[in-house]
Amino acid sequence: MSGEIPDRLIVIDWGTSNFRAFLVDTASGEVLDSRRSASGLRALSQSEFPHYCASQTDDWRQGGGAASGAEGAASGAEGAASGAETVPIYLAGMVGSARGWFEAPQLELPATAADLADNVVAAPGLDNVWIVPGVKQVTPEHVDVMRGEEVQAFGALALAGIDSGDCCLPGTHSKWARLDGGRMTEFTTVMTGELYHAVRFHTLPGEPARDEAPFDESAFRLGVSRAGCPGGVMHALFEARSRHLYAGLEAGQVGSFLSGVLIGEEVHAMRQARPGLDTVRLVGADSLRESYTLALEAAGIRVEAVDSDRATLAGVMAVAARHAGR
Repeated sequence: MSGEIPDRLIVIDWGTSNFRAFLVDTASGEVLDSRRSASGLRALSQSEFPHYCASQTDDWRQGGGAASGAEGAASGAEGAASGAETVPIYLAGMVGSARGWFEAPQLELPATAADLADNVVAAPGLDNVWIVPGVKQVTPEHVDVMRGEEVQAFGALALAGIDSGDCCLPGTHSKWARLDGGRMTEFTTVMTGELYHAVRFHTLPGEPARDEAPFDESAFRLGVSRAGCPGGVMHALFEARSRHLYAGLEAGQVGSFLSGVLIGEEVHAMRQARPGLDTVRLVGADSLRESYTLALEAAGIRVEAVDSDRATLAGVMAVAARHAGR
């Protein structure tokens, strides 16, 4: 890198199902423009990543700001031909996995945001494009991997002006991360979202919940209350059927009940694993934060809500500032 932090940079969170890109003013942190699509890893072959990235960012990279379409693509081509300095791109998430654009390392814990910056990988096929590494925890007792959520955890604490704390990052594979003195020291992955989808769409107890239904707080709370019950989570999930048959659980409530069982069990398990847990920074979209807040507060845990986009931007920008300033 040049040793100077650029006026603008592009932050991309590229996961299995979604693509989110942000053009950011580095001095103010203001998002100047953003783009989102469902073109995640599942939608692209490996050879398509650089082309798709270029199609979404070329106008931004050559100073076109929020220009779009053919005009933006043309200005991008002219800038590239003239050799003008392009706005750097920093990518986080599953785009750095073996299934993504190019595999970036997963660093052993403990790790800092500076460690991430020192190990970014150049993405082949485009100039000045960098993939942020993930992290891993490999001990005899615990083996786990993470890509994307690590920058959100660092970003969430940076936004709060602290360097130690616990983060819950809900999703298909929820992550619970612990940071001490600016170092991520441990994390745990819980397959809550994926299990919910499997139970709802591929089991007998989930059969009444096949159709979409609005979130039902009372059914969700009932599911949460089954965490740690005799018979464990396997029995609690089956109660979606027995309660539907004989205890007044309506078909439209079954999905919320199942969600409550699984999220409640996730929170219960993490409460047991970390007895001193009293405050969690909950990083995610509004819809997920609502249900997780109910479950966390039911377990006596105080919640500090953090928007996932803001956390991603804060985390990646911290990485980019160190990398660009070297």
